Formats: sequence, C-alpha cells, structure tokens
Amino acid sequence: MRFNPKISIVTVVYNAKSFIEQTIKSVISQSYTNIEFIIIDGGSDDGTLELAEKYQSQIALILSGKDNGIYDAMNKGLKDATGDYVLFLNAGDELYDRDTLTTVFTSLPNADVYYGNSAVVNQQGIILGDRRLSPPAHLDWKSLKYGMCVSHQSFIARRLLCDYYNLNYAIAADIDWVINVLKQSDKTVNTNIYISKFLEGGMSQRNKLTAWMERFRIMSKHYGFFQTLWNHIYILFRYVFHRATKKSMT
Repeated sequence: MRFNPKISIVTVVYNAKSFIEQTIKSVISQSYTNIEFIIIDGGSDDGTLELAEKYQSQIALILSGKDNGIYDAMNKGLKDATGDYVLFLNAGDELYDRDTLTTVFTSLPNADVYYGNSAVVNQQGIILGDRRLSPPAHLDWKSLKYGMCVSHQSFIARRLLCDYYNLNYAIAADIDWVINVLKQSDKTVNTNIYISKFLEGGMSQRNKLTAWMERFRIMSKHYGFFQTLWNHIYILFRYVFHRATKKSMT
C-alpha cells in the first residue's frame, strides 16, 4: 500500500506581505496533495491577510488575531493541526521544489521524524548557500548538544509526538521543541535532500545574545550544566573559526 500520510504545514505570519505569497505558492504547488495548510496571522495590518485570503480555497485554515509571540502562534497552529505529520514554515520560507514532499514520503514509510538539508535565501529568493550546520547522518536528541544541526523548516515530525512550544523561551523554543520530539522518536530518517529554503535574518539572528543565553538554558536542562558549558566553549571556537574562514574566502 502506498504511504500517503497527511501533513499539516503551519505558517505563522505578522506583517509580511512581501514574503507570504512565495511561501503559499511553494506549498500549494506541491505534487504531493495530502496537505493541510494552516496560516496563523498575528493581526497583520499591511495587507498580509488579504493576500493570503486570495488563496483561501487552497488553504485549510486562516486564523487571524493577536498572539503572545511566534511560539504562541505556532501552538495555535499545532492545536488546529489534524495531520499525521507537522512541518512549520515561516513567512518567506519555502519547500525546496514542487516534488519535495513526494520525495520525503517515498524515502521510507512510517518514520517518526523526516529531516534533511536547508538552503539559505535572501529577500529576493536567491540561494546564498547552505546553513552553517549540516544535519547528521543519524539524528537523535543528543545530536543537538553542539547546536541546531537540523533546520526547523526541514524537520517533519509525527504530530502525536509534538508537545506545545514552551512559552518561557522567547527566541529559542524551537530547539527545546525539537529535542523533546526526538526524545520520543524511535525512527528518524535522513531524506538526503533539501527540504526547505529559509529566509535569512530570523529572530535569533537579530537577537544573538538573548538567543545564546536561551539556548544555554535549554541545553543545560537537557544535557547538564557542565557538559553544556564545555560544549559551548567548543561552539564558540567553531563559530570564530567559521567567521574567520568565511572572511578569508571573500
């Protein structure tokens, strides 16, 4: 029997009229059709909602109203999702090509998590390259001890394993969420494809110090304080080396 699970794709958006359409088009143009597309709008006043409503017939749910931040909005989407699997794409993010989900679900049936690579794009949609961290050959909850080695936008999880995002974290709750999902997962599959294109300059990039502090708290909770401290020394040296190498190549 052909493996044909329903996937809920959740997009949270606030005042992103310039980017929301490319995300919508990347979802509704998929060759894979068993998709429940949910858009959670934070009460946009720039025309974002009106633009999304142009595609109402191809979107399962558009919910608009004030929220308490991005993770509260994601929780709203998760609450309304009915799919077998869940994927979060922010406004400006895209599925890599029209056959992405078809390829994902033909890689190996009944996984708890499917994951893959991500390409970084600028506001013009031009691919700038890969993320600095690449996904490992085998992903489990310990894989994230040195950082977010898999992009949130390229992480497809079985919905029944997905708890709500912890609203005590304002910027890095996605790391905590991914670790929690992986702790409950028995079977993870590296699709070995690019699953998403994600827009550079996300919230964690704009608030680097706060993001690092939150990540340290999250990793200490999961891996222990002293192990996390040692890991962050390694992460710091790796980051400095990456920046120096990148500059030397330009």
